[in-house]
Amino acid sequence: MTDKTERPDKYSTGTEDGLITGQEKAAAQRCMEKALAKGASQVRISLNKSVLDSYSVLNGELDKVMHSADRAISLYLFYEGRYGTFSTNMLDDTNLDGFVSRAMETARILAPDKFRRLPDVSRTAKDAITGKEAGLYDGQYAMLSAEDRLKTALSGPIYGDSRKTEETFPDSGMDMPATDKKFSMVSEEFEYSDSLDDNYTIDSQGFCGRHIETSFSCCSEITVADMDGNRFSGYWWDYSPFSGHIGISGCSEEALRRAAAQIGPVRIKGGKYTMVVDRCVSSRLVAPLFSALNTLSIQQKNSFLDGSIGRKVLSDRLTIMDMARTPGKPGSRLYDSEGVATSDSPVILGGKVMEYFTTTWMSGKTGMPATTEGISRPVLSPCMPERESCRNKDAFCDSHEKEISLHAILNLCGDGIYVCGFNGGNCNPVTGDFSYGAEGFFFRGGKIVSPVREMLVTGNMVTLWNNLLAAGSDARECSRWQIPTLAFKDVDFSA
Repeated sequence: MTDKTERPDKYSTGTEDGLITGQEKAAAQRCMEKALAKGASQVRISLNKSVLDSYSVLNGELDKVMHSADRAISLYLFYEGRYGTFSTNMLDDTNLDGFVSRAMETARILAPDKFRRLPDVSRTAKDAITGKEAGLYDGQYAMLSAEDRLKTALSGPIYGDSRKTEETFPDSGMDMPATDKKFSMVSEEFEYSDSLDDNYTIDSQGFCGRHIETSFSCCSEITVADMDGNRFSGYWWDYSPFSGHIGISGCSEEALRRAAAQIGPVRIKGGKYTMVVDRCVSSRLVAPLFSALNTLSIQQKNSFLDGSIGRKVLSDRLTIMDMARTPGKPGSRLYDSEGVATSDSPVILGGKVMEYFTTTWMSGKTGMPATTEGISRPVLSPCMPERESCRNKDAFCDSHEKEISLHAILNLCGDGIYVCGFNGGNCNPVTGDFSYGAEGFFFRGGKIVSPVREMLVTGNMVTLWNNLLAAGSDARECSRWQIPTLAFKDVDFSA
């Protein structure tokens, strides 16, 4: 057991007011005042405090318990055009004074950069007062005991319970297909964890913001063996800011289903296929877009979307909103690390790039309008093709009439490869060319036929997203990135 707690009064396990105390807020204020008194032109202070508890269960028995508590105060120092970041976990006056003095000494030897400054006051958040405005704090967290956590952790695993496995595996109705192939369970690793994170940020221009967030999660990884001894692993997880909303029951069953579904992979010929990407891994294909929309990448000529602002460069079916201010949803936040207020806004609208992610610093260097440092909670909108372009017209469904599920997309596409995992690979940030290892299933007539492994999917990000065929309405609620099942036409696969 790991325990970094120093004193109960210093690292509490959570109260209705979060973790950060009034004394710690006062220490943050003193740190800022000391820096200003020593000659800093502008200062930002960020105080972070967190507590994490996790219980790991191996093959049905408790294997590891961890409790950790962390606290750090970060000093963002602006001094005569120079900028530096420094951090400490010692908040008493004597240590703070020495900390600030050393930070100032270091700042004086840094190269000046006239574009380093705090954001304009008008752009900062004014409504993050208590830390609970984002709706991500569960007051039940403070009521949890070690016994409660242990009971929850032990309620999830299915190792050794053949009845539970036999009863729930074939008919769970979740993402992976059932299988009649014989297998044995080799091992199961199950983990339950919960945490409380508290951030308090102030600056010398008067910004003051707080964000408090609880989290509860579980995950299961199961390894099975077929009759020839070949092993296959499956993984599943769930997460929520609220204690009663995570799916402990069913987590291991789905991990088992995903492991067993891989038994008996077949080889298929390389070529162009329709690619359906599982909602659990589809964010892998979205992440390069967001990286390319970062103004730092653009300024350094390291972005394949350079010069795309205001232009339609992707499929008109693609719309991604940043829903940063949706209360109670993972990923929501009212301000970024600069204190800049977030907003619900389109990032890509009908294939047109609407926004770059531009910090105050990058705005000064490039002349681009300042926005936020990055995306908070991306939501990719569902879409379906016109009936005439569907390969399986009998399976066509209007996205305005029905929910767009994985099964609907498979039926829509007819034949192709359903990718459930990416293994390694990379995307060139300058050209957008990518190469990823992939595994999943071959499907025909909308039905999964057999698992496939050790395939390579290659292409270009701009071309891929211009070949977007459909997007589901099935993004997992537990994910910070709301990216659903995706389908693309004419994707290159190598066997």
